[in-house]
Amino acid sequence: MKCYLRALHKYDILHGRTSRKEFWEFILYNLIFILIAILLDNVLGVTAAGLPYGLLNYIYILAVLIPVGAAAIRRLHDVGRSGWFILVALIPVVGLIWLIILLCAEGSEGENKFGDNRRGSQLIEQQ
Repeated sequence: MKCYLRALHKYDILHGRTSRKEFWEFILYNLIFILIAILLDNVLGVTAAGLPYGLLNYIYILAVLIPVGAAAIRRLHDVGRSGWFILVALIPVVGLIWLIILLCAEGSEGENKFGDNRRGSQLIEQQ
């Protein structure tokens, strides 16, 4: 839960790096909260017409859209790619697969052009 809250707190930080563990833990918690929102949508009866999800799910996804994007950009920095590389997901099918592979890749050790992986995360936590 600590990684989830840390990533939410850093929603406006597009510089620096995010470790693979921190990024995927953030994504895992988001999936869990989305499933909870879907369950609550069904229990409360606020699902969209013919869909298993509704208002609460939409609100949650909109609330975390920017933090997820920022975390993905920092994750791309960790593997040595520019944040603009997130746009590769716009290429049908292949682009999304390519982006997922990059997000799963091991980050570069030490310092790269986006900062030091140890020192950079400590600086961000202090801000």
